Amino acid sequence: MADFTPEQLRRMRDFAEHLAELAEHQEDQWKVQTTDGQIFLTMMSPTAPHGLNVMRLRRQVEAQTPDAATLSDTNMADPVTGLTKIPDLLVMADEDTDDTAKAVNSRDVLMVVEVVSRTNSLTDIRDKLHDYPRMGVPLYVVVDPRKDKRTVTVHSDPSDGPDGFRYRKKVPYAFGDTVTAGRWTLDTSSLKSYPADW
Repeated sequence: MADFTPEQLRRMRDFAEHLAELAEHQEDQWKVQTTDGQIFLTMMSPTAPHGLNVMRLRRQVEAQTPDAATLSDTNMADPVTGLTKIPDLLVMADEDTDDTAKAVNSRDVLMVVEVVSRTNSLTDIRDKLHDYPRMGVPLYVVVDPRKDKRTVTVHSDPSDGPDGFRYRKKVPYAFGDTVTAGRWTLDTSSLKSYPADW
C-alpha cells in the first residue's frame, strides 16, 4: 500500500465527495468508494435476492438490538485512512449517529454486512476484506448467494501482523446454519441464493 500525505488523502476525499454529488443527479444510481488511493464508481443494480437478503438480516439485527442504528447503502468514511465505502448494511450504536454528517465514521461501526453481488464479487471478498479492518470495523460478515457458494463468512479480531492489519479470525458457515457474529445470532435459513441460470 502506498503511503499518502494527509493533504493527498484530503484531496482524494474531496474528489470522491464531488463525484458522489454528481452521481446523485444521474438517472442511474452509483456508489463512489475508495481503496488505496483509487476511486471506484460502481453502478448500483441490486437484484431482488440481494435486497431481500439484506432486509432479512437487517430485521434480525434490529430485533436483537433495538438500540442500534442499522443503515443500508449509507456513506461510511474513515478519518484515519481516508477510505470511503457504502456497505449493504452497517450497524452502530444509535447514540453514535450524527444526522448532520456527510458520512458515518467507520470507527463507530460495530459490524458491516455485505451481500456479494453477481457482477463484482471481488469488491466484497477481496477489496473490502482488506480495507474494513484498516477502517476500524471490528466485524465483517460476507454473505455469498452465488449458486456455487451459498456461504456466510464472519471475519473478526482485526490486528496488525507481518502481513499488515487484517482480520485474524474467519468462521465459514453454509446457508441454513445459525451464524454467530459478535453479539448477534443470525438465522440464515431464509437467505436466498441467486437463480441457477445467473
